[in-house]
This record gives sequence, C-alpha cells and structure tokens, in this order.
Amino acid sequence: MKHLSELLFPLIAVIAAFIVGGIFVLIIGDDPILTYQLLIGSALSWPDGIGYTLFYATPLIFTGLAVAVAFRCGLLNIGTEGQLYVAAFAAAWISIKLGGTVVGGVNYSWASLPALALVPIACLVAILMGAFWAAIPGYLKARFGSHEVINTIMMNFIGIALVSYFTQYYYKTPGDPIMETAEIGVAAHIPRLGSFIPGIPTRLPLNVAFLLAILACVLVYIFLWKTKWGYEIRATGANPSAAEYGGIAVRKQIVLAMAVSGGLAGMVGINEVLGYRYRYYEGFSASYGFTGIAVALLGRNHPVGVFLAALLFGMLNRGGIFVDAFTDHVSKDLVEVLQAVVILFVACEAFFRGSFNRFSLLRRSKV
Repeated sequence: MKHLSELLFPLIAVIAAFIVGGIFVLIIGDDPILTYQLLIGSALSWPDGIGYTLFYATPLIFTGLAVAVAFRCGLLNIGTEGQLYVAAFAAAWISIKLGGTVVGGVNYSWASLPALALVPIACLVAILMGAFWAAIPGYLKARFGSHEVINTIMMNFIGIALVSYFTQYYYKTPGDPIMETAEIGVAAHIPRLGSFIPGIPTRLPLNVAFLLAILACVLVYIFLWKTKWGYEIRATGANPSAAEYGGIAVRKQIVLAMAVSGGLAGMVGINEVLGYRYRYYEGFSASYGFTGIAVALLGRNHPVGVFLAALLFGMLNRGGIFVDAFTDHVSKDLVEVLQAVVILFVACEAFFRGSFNRFSLLRRSKV
C-alpha cells in the first residue's frame, strides 16, 4: 500500500503533462485526441508497436536503475551516458578479439570462442567497464570530496572521446565511412525474442537484453532492500553523519554505489552491441543516460517505478515517430515536451504537498 501511494503523484504528474501537451497541440492547430491516438495507439499495436516500445524501454530501464542506485546513496550520477558508451565499446572490443572477426582479410581477433563462453564474457566486460568508469568519480568523491556531478560530466567527455579515437584508428573497417567498429563475432550475438517467443517477428530488434533488464530490476530491489550493503547505501544517502556514527564506512558506500550504478549503465552495451547492431556505433545513444535521470525521478528511485517509467518513455519514443508523420503541425518534439513537463511536475511535488498540507491545516483551524 505504501509503494502504491508513492506511485500516485508520478501518475498524477503524467496525466497533468498529457493535459498540458494537449493544450499545446490545440494551440498550434491540431487535434489533441487524434494526436494522442497516434501517440499511444502506435506504441501499443501488436506486434510492432509493443515490440519497439519494449526495445526503446530496455536501455532506459538500465540507466534509470543506475541513476536510482546512486540517488539512494545521496549521489547524482550524471555520467551514465559516458559509462554506457565505454561499456558498449568494451563489449564490442572483447567480442571482436575473442569472436574470430575477420573483415576484408584483416584478422582483428585473438581467438574464436564459442557462444557459451563469449556471451557471458562480453556481458561481464560491459558491466565491469561501466562500473570502473563510474567508480573513478566515486573514489574522487569519497577520497577528496570533489563533487560527483562535475566529475561525472567531465568523464562523459573523456569516455566518449576515447572510444571514438580507438574506433577511428584501430577497429573501424578500412573504407567504412561510418564511425563504427568491425562487426563482432557471430558467437557473441544474443538472440532476439522473436526467435523463441511465438508471435514476435525476428525482424524486431527486441532481444534478450530486455529480459536482463527485468532481472536487473529484481536484483536491484533485493540488493537495496534485502542486503546489508543495500541498507548501508540507503543509510548513507539518508544521513551520512548518522550512518558514519553508526559504524558504516560512508566512503566505501559512495564508491560501491557509484560502481553498481555504472555497472547497470554498462548493461546498455549488451542491448546495443550484442543484441542489435552487432558492433559499436558512435552516436548510438539517444541520450539514454540523461533520460535515465528523468526515468529515475518519475519512478521514485524504486525498481518497479523505474520499470514503469521506462515503459512510458519507450512508448512516447515509439509513438512520436507516427505523430511526426501523420499530423499537420505536431512534430515528434511533442515527446520531449511531455517528458519535460512530467519532470517539472515531479520536481514540484514538494511544493504541491506543502501547499496541500497548509490548506488542510487552514481548514482544520477554521473548523
């Protein structure tokens, strides 16, 4: 019951955002009803709409969970964008090196491992690389007190620039005009859900990474609310001084929370490289890391809320394509407007709650 009440205000925020968005649509001369029919109907059609909605939601589940874990420790991880980039490149790199990749007579690999070995290794490398990249600003915060927001933003630029350099000069196929690595070994491919779930076409990019995202939600919940480490992270976020007085190593929790956060962000690379493009592609992220902040806020930093918020944002991303194509004046930018208004309403929760409490006290005093 408590968790349901926690999700009530985000739900109100979403409804209010749709009302505001409808007013904008009306002002510019289009039909809000038709626009929302296109937006929601196209995202919930079977199988393409739902398939793409879940596919778009998958990276947002990972980044939303990443931001939520950091938030629970009182940290703001703005660096999930950089963490998912370096993790995606690392997944591609290890899949090329151990996947027997040969392109145009050029042998990029050290070995040719079977799928049973290569897929877990590639997934682990993506997680560990994301964790390592996030642990650096975590350590700087714990050791020197430097602000994690500044450090993670700077690490975004460093990470994206580094993987761009390595792609350009070492792992791009000769003559390829696109900034992307050579294709990973076939053994590193993870299956699409259509290959074993009837009714889902294999042409849809929805893959096993979505199931991993669901598993990640379950594991994050267990980690944060059912383990000693999760309790210490939440205690640190609630009151660092009290946590330290109670014997919790606050500095250790900061590094741990950032590492876990980065590892979750790194799982975006599994979806992108192993399940979709089968290579590292520069610019693949549609600001997944930054949108993950909005997903975590809307989801109240809880795995269930993050999952639902990611589905909403995935639905908006899918439906925005049809709104752009089949309305006269409304573009897919409506999606960004709706997302922004949702976050504004969520951010104003304290104000609304305070106003409601003051109004209730005033009424009782008059009675």
